[in-house]
Amino acid sequence: MRAAFWSRTLGTAVAALALGATAAHASPVLMISLDGLRPADVTQGPARGIKVPHLQALMKEGAYAQGVVGVLPTLTYPSHTTLVTGVSPAGHGISNNLTFDPQAKNQQGWYWYASDVCVPTLWQAAHAAGLKTANVHWPVTVGAPGIDENLPQIWRTGTADDAKLLAALATPGLLPRLEAALGPYEQGIDETVEGDGVRVKFAKAILADRPAFTTVYLAGIDHEEHRSGPGSPAAIATIEKTDALVGELVAAARQAMPDVTVVVVSDHGFLPVSTDINIFAPFIEAGLITLGKDGKVASWQAEPWVAGGTATVVMANLEDAAVKARVAALAQKLAADPRYHIAKVFDRAETLRRGGPSEAVFEIAMQPGFETGHDPAAPIATPSTYKGMHGYLPDEPAMRSTLIVAGPTLKRRGDLGLVDMRAIAPSVARVLGASLPSAEVAPAF
Repeated sequence: MRAAFWSRTLGTAVAALALGATAAHASPVLMISLDGLRPADVTQGPARGIKVPHLQALMKEGAYAQGVVGVLPTLTYPSHTTLVTGVSPAGHGISNNLTFDPQAKNQQGWYWYASDVCVPTLWQAAHAAGLKTANVHWPVTVGAPGIDENLPQIWRTGTADDAKLLAALATPGLLPRLEAALGPYEQGIDETVEGDGVRVKFAKAILADRPAFTTVYLAGIDHEEHRSGPGSPAAIATIEKTDALVGELVAAARQAMPDVTVVVVSDHGFLPVSTDINIFAPFIEAGLITLGKDGKVASWQAEPWVAGGTATVVMANLEDAAVKARVAALAQKLAADPRYHIAKVFDRAETLRRGGPSEAVFEIAMQPGFETGHDPAAPIATPSTYKGMHGYLPDEPAMRSTLIVAGPTLKRRGDLGLVDMRAIAPSVARVLGASLPSAEVAPAF
C-alpha cells in the first residue's frame, strides 16, 4: 500500500514540476558534495592549520553557512537525498545507508536505487525545465530519472564485475566513451581521495559538454575521518587534497560555462568515537529476535536498524500492540541503564515529527563518543571499529554540515548563519530557473 501511495504522489509531483517549469534558467549549477566536511574546517581553516584556498575563495566570493542543520539520521544516503529533494527522510523514503535487512539476506545492499526515492529530485526539476543534467557518483542515483549523463554510485565486491555492472547501469555508451579518452573509471567501492581524483577527471570531461545541472560526489574526507578521526593529520591532509580537486572542478565548470553557480555541500559533520555498544543482545534476550543454530536471525518481531550514532527500532507488524508495549518497555529500560550510553529515546510520533525514518517505532540516540555496534554476540561495550562517526541527532552541533555557494544570481551573500538542509534543493532550483514545489522549506540563497 505504501509503494502504491508514493507512486501516485510522485506522479502528481512530477506533473507539477512540468507545469511550473520554465525553459529559461538564470544560471547553470555545479553542485559538489564533500562527504563529511565539517563547516569550521573551512570557515576556520587557517586557524586550524588547514589549507583550503579554493574553498575559502568560493566562500569569500559568495555565501556560506556557519553550519547546515541536517536530517535524522545524519547519514550519507538520507542526507544526500534531502540535498536533492528538499524533503526529510520521513517523506523521501531513504532512511539509512543500508536497506533494512533483519535476516541479513541482502548481502550488505545499500540504497543505490533511485526508484526508492518517493519525491521529485532536482534532476527531474531541471529536466522538466528543459535543462541538460549530469551526475558523477552521487548516492541513490542508479536508474535516476531526469539525469541525461549519469555515472551512478554502486558497488558489490570490488572485483572486475563491478566495472561491468556500472557500465550497464550508467547512461548507455557514456562510460566507454569517457574511458577511451581517460582510462579506467574508479570502482565505486574505492572511497579514498585518490579514487575521488579519478572521478574528478571524468566529471571535468562531462562539464565540457556544458550540462546546466551537474552533481559530483567525493567520499575521501568521510573515508579518512572514519578511519583516523576528525581533525587527525591524515584527515586534514585529505581535506587539503580534496580542496585541490574542488579547484579543478570549478575551473573546468567556469571554462565551459562562465556564468555557472558553484554549490559546495556536505552531508554531516563528525564526532570522535571510542566505543561500540551492543543493543542487539537485549532484543534477543527479550525474545524479540530469535537466533537459529547458526547464530543468524531466524525470526524477529522487533529489531534495531543501526545508523552509527542512532538506531531505528523497526517492528515486523506495527499493529501488534502487545509487541509494541514490550519494545517500549525495553527501550526505556536501556535508556535508564548507564552502561548503554543512550542520550534519548523517541517514540514513533516524535521520530516522524522530526522527519526521521518512517519505518521507526522507536528511535534510539547515542551519547557522543558511542556508536551502535553490529555484533549481537559482543559484550555491551567494546572498542569501536572506527575513530570517527556520524549518524547522531541533527541538533548535535558537531553534526552540522557545510554549504558554500558562489555565482552571479545569489540573493544573499556573506554569512548565512545556520541553514536548514532542506532549504538547499529549492535554492538550487531557483538558481536554475526550475520548480521544486515538494520541498518542505523556503530557499536559503
